[in-house]
Parts: sequence; structure tokens; C-alpha cells
Amino acid sequence: MPRSFLSLQNVTIRHQNHHVFQDLTFEVQPGEQWALVGESGAGKTSLLRAIAGELPLVGGLVTHGFLEEYLEKNPVQDSFFTYKNLVALVGQKHRFKSLSTNTGSFYYQQRYHAADAEDAPTVAAYLAEIDTVSTAAKTWTIDQLVQRLRLEGLLSKQLIKLSNGETKRLLLAQALLKQPKLLLLDMPLTGLDLETRTNFEELLAHLIASGVTVIMATSPDEIPASITHVAVLQNGQLISAQPKERYQGTPEPEGNSPALNPAGLNDLLPASPPVRYQTLVELKEVTVRYGEKTVLDQVNWHVRPGEHWALLGHNGAGKTTLLSLLNGDNPQAFSKDITLFDRKRGTGETLWDIRKKIGFVSPELFQFFPYQNTCLEVVESGFYDTLGLHRKSQPGNAAQALAWLELLGIAQEKDKPLRNVSASVQRLCLLARALIKNPVLLILDEPCQGMDAQQRQRFKELLEVICAHSSTTLLYVTHYAQEIPACVTRVLRLEQGKVQALA
Repeated sequence: MPRSFLSLQNVTIRHQNHHVFQDLTFEVQPGEQWALVGESGAGKTSLLRAIAGELPLVGGLVTHGFLEEYLEKNPVQDSFFTYKNLVALVGQKHRFKSLSTNTGSFYYQQRYHAADAEDAPTVAAYLAEIDTVSTAAKTWTIDQLVQRLRLEGLLSKQLIKLSNGETKRLLLAQALLKQPKLLLLDMPLTGLDLETRTNFEELLAHLIASGVTVIMATSPDEIPASITHVAVLQNGQLISAQPKERYQGTPEPEGNSPALNPAGLNDLLPASPPVRYQTLVELKEVTVRYGEKTVLDQVNWHVRPGEHWALLGHNGAGKTTLLSLLNGDNPQAFSKDITLFDRKRGTGETLWDIRKKIGFVSPELFQFFPYQNTCLEVVESGFYDTLGLHRKSQPGNAAQALAWLELLGIAQEKDKPLRNVSASVQRLCLLARALIKNPVLLILDEPCQGMDAQQRQRFKELLEVICAHSSTTLLYVTHYAQEIPACVTRVLRLEQGKVQALA
């Protein structure tokens, strides 16, 4: 009987003192490439982490056929060599470490402060360090990966200055430099522009041809062509596993959350008219440089109250930097010709004056937001513009926070620490945090990352109601045209830091 590449027989996976899976059986044969699909919280990330050895497997039997085969062909003298040496996991968050402390002690705005940003390694240094610890024969080299993943222009850039999409490409390069036999990918297409997603398909086919086996968590509508099998997860169970051509789609989860209640949302919207502004946002000939790199190049942009904009562009086009000038994160804003809420930046307004009028969410906020608070406390912190709740909870504000969690269909998670809920629930909590104070300006940078189809649809409906029944001005960033709400009528497109389209 042929040896399985990987076999989990009747195992139980434990995480945070509870069982994520019980009596799970999952088998991968040589030559198979698997996609894990299912609604948010189904267990996709936990299964990947368990296979990688990051979560304990209790009971049952696990065999790593790929390790046995490798050792037969490549005898090693290192007694500490295990299957983990042949496995690489690319998660939804990076684990970059600072130079000074060798810990992941970065903070949210650090990328915009020149002196502090120097505490992060460059891309080139980061890749070189990974390359030295690999013990396997080299299939992938730094030069190959730099070319294939379009990292040439990033080599001298500090890690924390990378855009979300650039970070994704770097993490994939990091994983492949470990020369894995098994590559585990957790939502790898999240945050990638169309060109990079197309390149990813080509890269995936190439690395599979080189002998790497892939297991990836992904959306049902983004299963790459080179994937051969699909496993469907639901409520901590593997409910089906079949060749891709027999996959009929993912069933609706049990206990669907009720449809959005517009009346409930209207109760949370402001009853009194907001302060009137003539100009919400205006940038005049704004240029931002870091060293010799021009990130924004003579950008002109005027946003009037009540307008709904899509901000589009490829990974690294300058979108995140542009938004950082508006929400108070980037100190270069004080030296530029920027007007916010009828007031020119640098004329005496405080950071808190700006932030109390803005609701903001982004992949970077998701990466660096502290996790010790409960989901309810995270949402309430939006009233105070703090990263987490650092004061006594106010009953009225907590009640509103709960109402927003109910609207987003995640009220059942309210008392759980943010660290203990799924990535999509974490993102929904940060969305509720941005919405709770009914901001004058709502900035949503890739807000639907990691959500399942039901969550995306619910959020889109909620946003439509907000735009229809309030004067909130919206700036919406995405790489997926189908995610853009119908209320969006204006578009700003950036390319290499320059305005390419304004309509």
C-alpha cells in the first residue's frame, strides 16, 4: 500500500483549553494539493497550525510520510531534525522582530517615524538571515524568489514600511527559503492586487512542479487551478473531502445570523445634524519621500462632505501612506498642504481633534492592535480613540458596543478576549470600533479581508444603510471590485504614487 504523504487519524486538536476538532481524520496522498474552505470560524487556521505543530494534537495517530521519504533520501545527523524542518506556514500575520530587542515589539505608527523605523531589518537582511538557517538542499534561492515575487525594489526597505501586499509576498519568500516539502498557506490571496494574484497562480504551479505539496485555506471562489482536492470545514468538523472536480460548493452554515435590521442601525445613527464643513479633505501638490524613494508624487485631491470614494491602486501604489496623512499617523502631514475638516494641518489642532472625527480600520491596525481586551471592550474603545480600553467601561457606551456587535452578527463573541476569536471576528470587531462613534469621515482600508461570503454581504448591506441614512463621508480601499458598495460614486486611482485617475 502506498505511503501517505500526511495522515491524521482520529485526532483531537486543542486550542485555548478547548477542542477545535474531535476525532478528525484527514489524509493527503503524494501529488495531492488541498484547499481548505468553509465559513469564518470553521477551523481552517487551527487545522493548518496543528499540521505545522503549533497546536497540540491529542490522541489519535499522525504519520508524516514526507519526513520518512526525505530521511531515506537525505540522511541527517542532527537528532533534533523533525517534520517541522520540512514544513512552512504562512499565516495571516507576520512575526517580524526588532533589531534592538529581537522581539515583535513594533507599534502601530512606527513605520512613519524615521528613527524608530530603523529598528526594523531591511528586506534584504531579513531574507539573508532566513537563508542561513535552512538545513535542506536548496530548491529556492534568494535571487529566484526576489525575481519571482517582485521584491527587487523592496530590498533596502525596512520590514515595517512594507504595504500589506508587499508583506504577503515577503512572507511567501520567507517560507520558500526554508525549502519546505509541505507549504501551508492561510488565506494567501488576502490583500493582493489583481496582478499579484495572477502571479501567485503561476508561482503556485511552479512550486508544486518542483515537488512542494500545498495545503491552503482560501475562499471557495479563489481556489487556484493547480489545487487538486478540496476539504470543507464547518463548525469544527471536516464534513467533506473530495477531488476538486467533484466539489459542489460550500453549504450554508447552520444557524445563519438573521438579516440586517435597518431599524436597529438607524437607532445607532446620530439623531442631530452633524457639524457642517465646506472641505473635508484637500491635498495640494502633496509629495512624500523616504530617502530616495518617492511614495506620493504631487497628489491633488478634494473630498467634500457626504461623498463616497473608492481609493484604488496596486500593492505599494501609495494608498496606505495617503491615508496615514489623513488619520494622524504620519508626522509628514504637518509639513504638507493638507486641509482636514476646514482646517489646515499644523495650525494648532491636536491629534485627538482629528481622530475624534475619523473612524478608521486597516490591515496594519489589525496587525498591531493589542489583544488583551474582550471583543466588547475593543469596540467600546472606539469612543475614546485608543488602541484598547484603558479606562473603566461606561454602561451606555458598552450597550452601544454590544448593539454594533449584534448588527455584525458576532454578539456571541462579546466576552471573549480578542486573541481567542478567529481572524475574521477580530476584523469585524475593529470595524465596529470604527463605526461606533458615527464618524464624520469613515476610512475603510481593505475592510473585508478574511471575511466569509455571508459576513461580506452583511457588512456591505450595513455600509449601504449608513451611507443612505447619514452624512458620513466614506473612503473605501479594496483590490476586489465586487466589494465596493453601490453608494460609492467617486474614484481616486494611484499608480507609483501618482494620481492616474480622478473621477
